[in-house]
Amino acid sequence: MNNASRILTILGSSLALSFSASALAQSPIVVKFSHVVADATPKGQGAIKFKELAEKYLPGKVQVQVFPNSQLFGDAKEMEAVLLGDVQFIAPSLSKFDRYTKKVQLFDLPFLFDDMAAVDRFQQSAEGKGLLDSMTNRGLKGLAYWHNGLKQLSTNKDKLTRPEDVKGLKFRIQASDVLEAQFRQLDANPQKLAFSEVYQALQTGVVDGQENTWSNIYSQKFHEVQKTIANTNHGVIDYMVVTNAKWWEGLQPDVRSGLEKAMAEATAHANNLAAELNERDRKRIIEANKAKVQTLTKEDVAAWRKAMEPVWKKFESDIGPELIQSALKSNQ
Repeated sequence: MNNASRILTILGSSLALSFSASALAQSPIVVKFSHVVADATPKGQGAIKFKELAEKYLPGKVQVQVFPNSQLFGDAKEMEAVLLGDVQFIAPSLSKFDRYTKKVQLFDLPFLFDDMAAVDRFQQSAEGKGLLDSMTNRGLKGLAYWHNGLKQLSTNKDKLTRPEDVKGLKFRIQASDVLEAQFRQLDANPQKLAFSEVYQALQTGVVDGQENTWSNIYSQKFHEVQKTIANTNHGVIDYMVVTNAKWWEGLQPDVRSGLEKAMAEATAHANNLAAELNERDRKRIIEANKAKVQTLTKEDVAAWRKAMEPVWKKFESDIGPELIQSALKSNQ
């Protein structure tokens, strides 16, 4: 090969490498968003809205793939998946974070918040926002709180108005020390099960009851395999959208900014939708007339609150009394 041929070969190789590098640089960042509930729920709709907005604000730079209904990872594996980088976004229930920070156990305390407006006020406070960054040393970066709604209690029994009505019954719970203590305080038997396994467990009698929001109860058809749902509003099921802290910090500033903007708008959309869907699905459950919905009196609620006082005391030192007081102020 003469010198001219060598030069042309080298130039050709350089151009090919340059083209390859340019094509690689232009490839969109694939962002996988995995969650465990249906598309029709507030979380499902929030994830879809985030995809729409992220791809709108970062055209050609980001491709968001949403995987609902535990298609990629179930309750037990999704946290590990985001820490390993197998997915980029997950939105677990706040109950799932107690092994990373005990402070988030706050949200599991029964009868802490009067309503969802109080939950929202606390989450937007300095103390609430501070919890989003409370796990960065463990590899998790919180980006937003997404509402689901207040929890209702259901069983396969006819009566469910007072604490003594659940004595001896088996209840499905998320993996949470507070929720476990909540049912043990009532002399009931908590059973940890993945969300995807709850319907069959209720249908076959593996558990007698569960606690969930109206939208989750309806979308998962739990009302079809339960006799009674008590309108307790005894706790909150909200989510924290989290990502891998190292991955997040490694993004280009413009990409991170675009994702933050998309997340803020998707959060507003999801949280507005949550109230609408829960009210709609509450009415649908009543109309379906498969499970009887019971409304509690003020005296009933007072009895439940009294029964739950020892649970607060048990976890006060781990959560922090100041944080609990800050949450209580949001009820005012």
